[in-house]
Amino acid sequence: MTRTAGRLSRYFLILLALCLLGLLLSSPLGAADYKMPKPTAKEKCPVCGMFVAKYPDWLAAVRLRNGSHEHPDGAKDMFKYLHDMKKYDPARKPADIETIAVMDYYGLAWIDARKAWYVLGSDVYGPMGRELIPLEKEADAREFMKDHKGERIIRFSEATPEVIKTLD
Repeated sequence: MTRTAGRLSRYFLILLALCLLGLLLSSPLGAADYKMPKPTAKEKCPVCGMFVAKYPDWLAAVRLRNGSHEHPDGAKDMFKYLHDMKKYDPARKPADIETIAVMDYYGLAWIDARKAWYVLGSDVYGPMGRELIPLEKEADAREFMKDHKGERIIRFSEATPEVIKTLD
């Protein structure tokens, strides 16, 4: 191999390695964790009993360690379920939860509910009326709040039972 060909091969390998690294870093690591099964036509929200398949853009999902899942009909009912699992699902406890996901309002894709930004008090209503609007990015939440007269943005830990009661 000539000196020039050896250099080109080395540059090609470095370029290939950088491209692969770029793909790895740009892909949403763990996205497979947020692929939730679609609810069946007979599946109901564990909180309000509404048939959830009619409102796929508003779904939330709680996947349990045993592989089963619940589909609340929105972020508001998801938080109600999480705050009082004993009431809504007496056979399960918080330690049984593996993943919690919500549907991003703009992207209509599953996102990590614990990392989402939630807009309160907007002029957009969900299937159960006033709703928390989940967004993946803070910038999207700020834009949504401005465009839809939102009152404030909160994070997962701030969605206390008292905050959720203000939406009923």
